[in-house]
Amino acid sequence: MAQERDPGSKVNRAHRRGRGLLAIAAVGSVAVMAAACSSPRSSGSLSGNAGSPSSQGSKPVAIGNAGPQVVASGVAKLPKGAAAGRHSAAASKSPSAAPAPFTPDTSVPASAPSSAPAKVCGNPSVLDGPSSAPAGAITVPAGDNENFNFSRSATYWFAPGTHTMGSGEFAQIDPVAGSTFIGAPGAIYDGAHKNHYAFGGTATNVTIKNLTIQNFGVSADDNAQQGVVNHDQASSWTITRSTITANAGAGLMIGSHNVLSYDCVSDNAQYGFNAYSATGPVDITITHTEIAGNDSFDYETKQPGCGCSGGGKFWAVNGAVVTSNYVHDNKSVGLWADTNNRGFQFEGNYISNNQSSGIMYEISYNAIIKWNTFVANGIEGGPQNPGFPTSAIYISESGSDPRVPTAYSSQFLISSNVFTNNWGGVILWENANRFCGSPDNSSSSDCTLVNPAATTTSCANHTLIKQQPYVGDCRWKVQNVLVTGNTFNFSPSAVPGCSSNSGTCGYNGLFSEYGSDPSWSPFMADMVPNNIAYHQNNRFQGNTYNGPWKFMIWEQGTIPSWTKWRSSPYNEDSGSSLSS
Repeated sequence: MAQERDPGSKVNRAHRRGRGLLAIAAVGSVAVMAAACSSPRSSGSLSGNAGSPSSQGSKPVAIGNAGPQVVASGVAKLPKGAAAGRHSAAASKSPSAAPAPFTPDTSVPASAPSSAPAKVCGNPSVLDGPSSAPAGAITVPAGDNENFNFSRSATYWFAPGTHTMGSGEFAQIDPVAGSTFIGAPGAIYDGAHKNHYAFGGTATNVTIKNLTIQNFGVSADDNAQQGVVNHDQASSWTITRSTITANAGAGLMIGSHNVLSYDCVSDNAQYGFNAYSATGPVDITITHTEIAGNDSFDYETKQPGCGCSGGGKFWAVNGAVVTSNYVHDNKSVGLWADTNNRGFQFEGNYISNNQSSGIMYEISYNAIIKWNTFVANGIEGGPQNPGFPTSAIYISESGSDPRVPTAYSSQFLISSNVFTNNWGGVILWENANRFCGSPDNSSSSDCTLVNPAATTTSCANHTLIKQQPYVGDCRWKVQNVLVTGNTFNFSPSAVPGCSSNSGTCGYNGLFSEYGSDPSWSPFMADMVPNNIAYHQNNRFQGNTYNGPWKFMIWEQGTIPSWTKWRSSPYNEDSGSSLSS
């Protein structure tokens, strides 16, 4: 049945690991919020050692049996519905009209999309479910379902209308393995800002489809780093043709073997989704989903530098297929893979108008980013970080390594993408001061994946770190990255703020900074800039540049001409063209 968990016993809430600059202290077993930069903060200049953007994140850490989170008074209320232009549950169709047959697109992307491939939000042809209960299904009537019996492994059909879970903070549905939850047209599962979560528990093989799930979380800053749907990161869940909107925290958590397809994930207070589990999710798929307007609480403004928001976040995921999605108008980053992710496929996505980068891949491994379209990303965030060139694709201390056994381990490919009037193009950055065991590593409890001997203890040993294998294996590296066959379109007059701030927009780059910290680091001075530019098999080639693009290489602030960028010692962009 619907479960109201005792906050002193079964509640599985999560907290954020402290990672540096800003911390909101815990009260009792309250969730700890922390924030930090994984790289130096901007100095306000493109010259010298101004570092990478400060929006570096912290992962959730599952903690069992924690009590309810203390909520500060006076916080903003959650939005009552989706933002203008997207689906509003209150405007759902009447159940009288039978939905047209839905046929999923099974084609494989073969080029960058010229328009959004997944306009799902508010689209009844995708979202509407059956107007009558399927054969054998159990009908769930509209109204208060707190005492409804969901303890059977069955198909549940939510009748048209609003479904609630009473007033208990921890009242939620804990499915039984193998259960399916289907919504009729107009079926809304509404937390009414009274319940924390919609679906929880550890049951596997659960399916949710054609259901609108909204207004969970008792305040806008509730559920930090937690998800409303699949709160406990259970494996083998499929969520399809559903709307998850206007919830606190993340709209949903993604666990191992989860599939998210043809969904509208919009206007959630922190993330649209948060892919995390205690051991790291394996084999996840996100396809044909619209991810829009998330971070509606604007965490990055209220907790500067927290790196804890955006369209979606991935933590230590082993294998992800992210294809044919429409990712737009999210505050912070559109799609952000942070810390020891590997084996990622980003293909056929349309990524536009996100506050910061469209895709960020940070201290992670082995990916392909191909046939995506990037439009107008970083327009708001770029001018706010004047010391570093904000880009549509931002690769931070990440590359391919055969010792991490996943797909794409020999080459990290960024290919056949189309970029149009973003704040910047592709930036490959490696922070000289960030390595496992360094106090400058905001992922302080994590180490690299390439050698079991490299641990947070051995890499912090002032003697060992100067020796092999530690000097090589304690770093996350930008290596084996090929940027090829992309089309970069840039007109400064079409990028708001760029013409008056021309020193920071319109960059592609491959660079580090002068190593300076900690005092015992073996990566001092120009060691890392030399490696990323000359010795780690990174290359731009065969690209088409339309507009007055600029380039940064070797050490931050080194801005060569097009001719110098392509000649010795850099030798970048052979076979490429620039038409300004």
